[in-house]
Amino acid sequence: METGPVIAALAALAQESRLAIFRHLVQVGPAGSAASKIGEALAIAPSSLSFHMKELSHAGLVTSRQEGRFVIYAADYSRMNEVLRFLTDNCCGGNPCTPVAACCEPSSGIAGAAAKPC
Repeated sequence: METGPVIAALAALAQESRLAIFRHLVQVGPAGSAASKIGEALAIAPSSLSFHMKELSHAGLVTSRQEGRFVIYAADYSRMNEVLRFLTDNCCGGNPCTPVAACCEPSSGIAGAAAKPC
């Protein structure tokens, strides 16, 4: 992964509401959550939520899809793991250590299933 996308991801997460949104989506799992449910869970007004989701989306940290009249957002686990790999690449001064790579893989893709724990 190049430095630019990592900086964009970290910059997007360097804000309290966006960090809370991303952590919430990671906890929800690959099925994602409707924007209205995210706003309710985190007490974020719809106009603010829309702004924050745009920032997370531009950073590649979330995906969105339309389901009827709802927009469903989900954490992009592959991008999250790419950022983690970038941050931990060449860790431990070249000594063997337990890698962080692919810490949280989405489950088999069953709707509503949570991510595998680290």
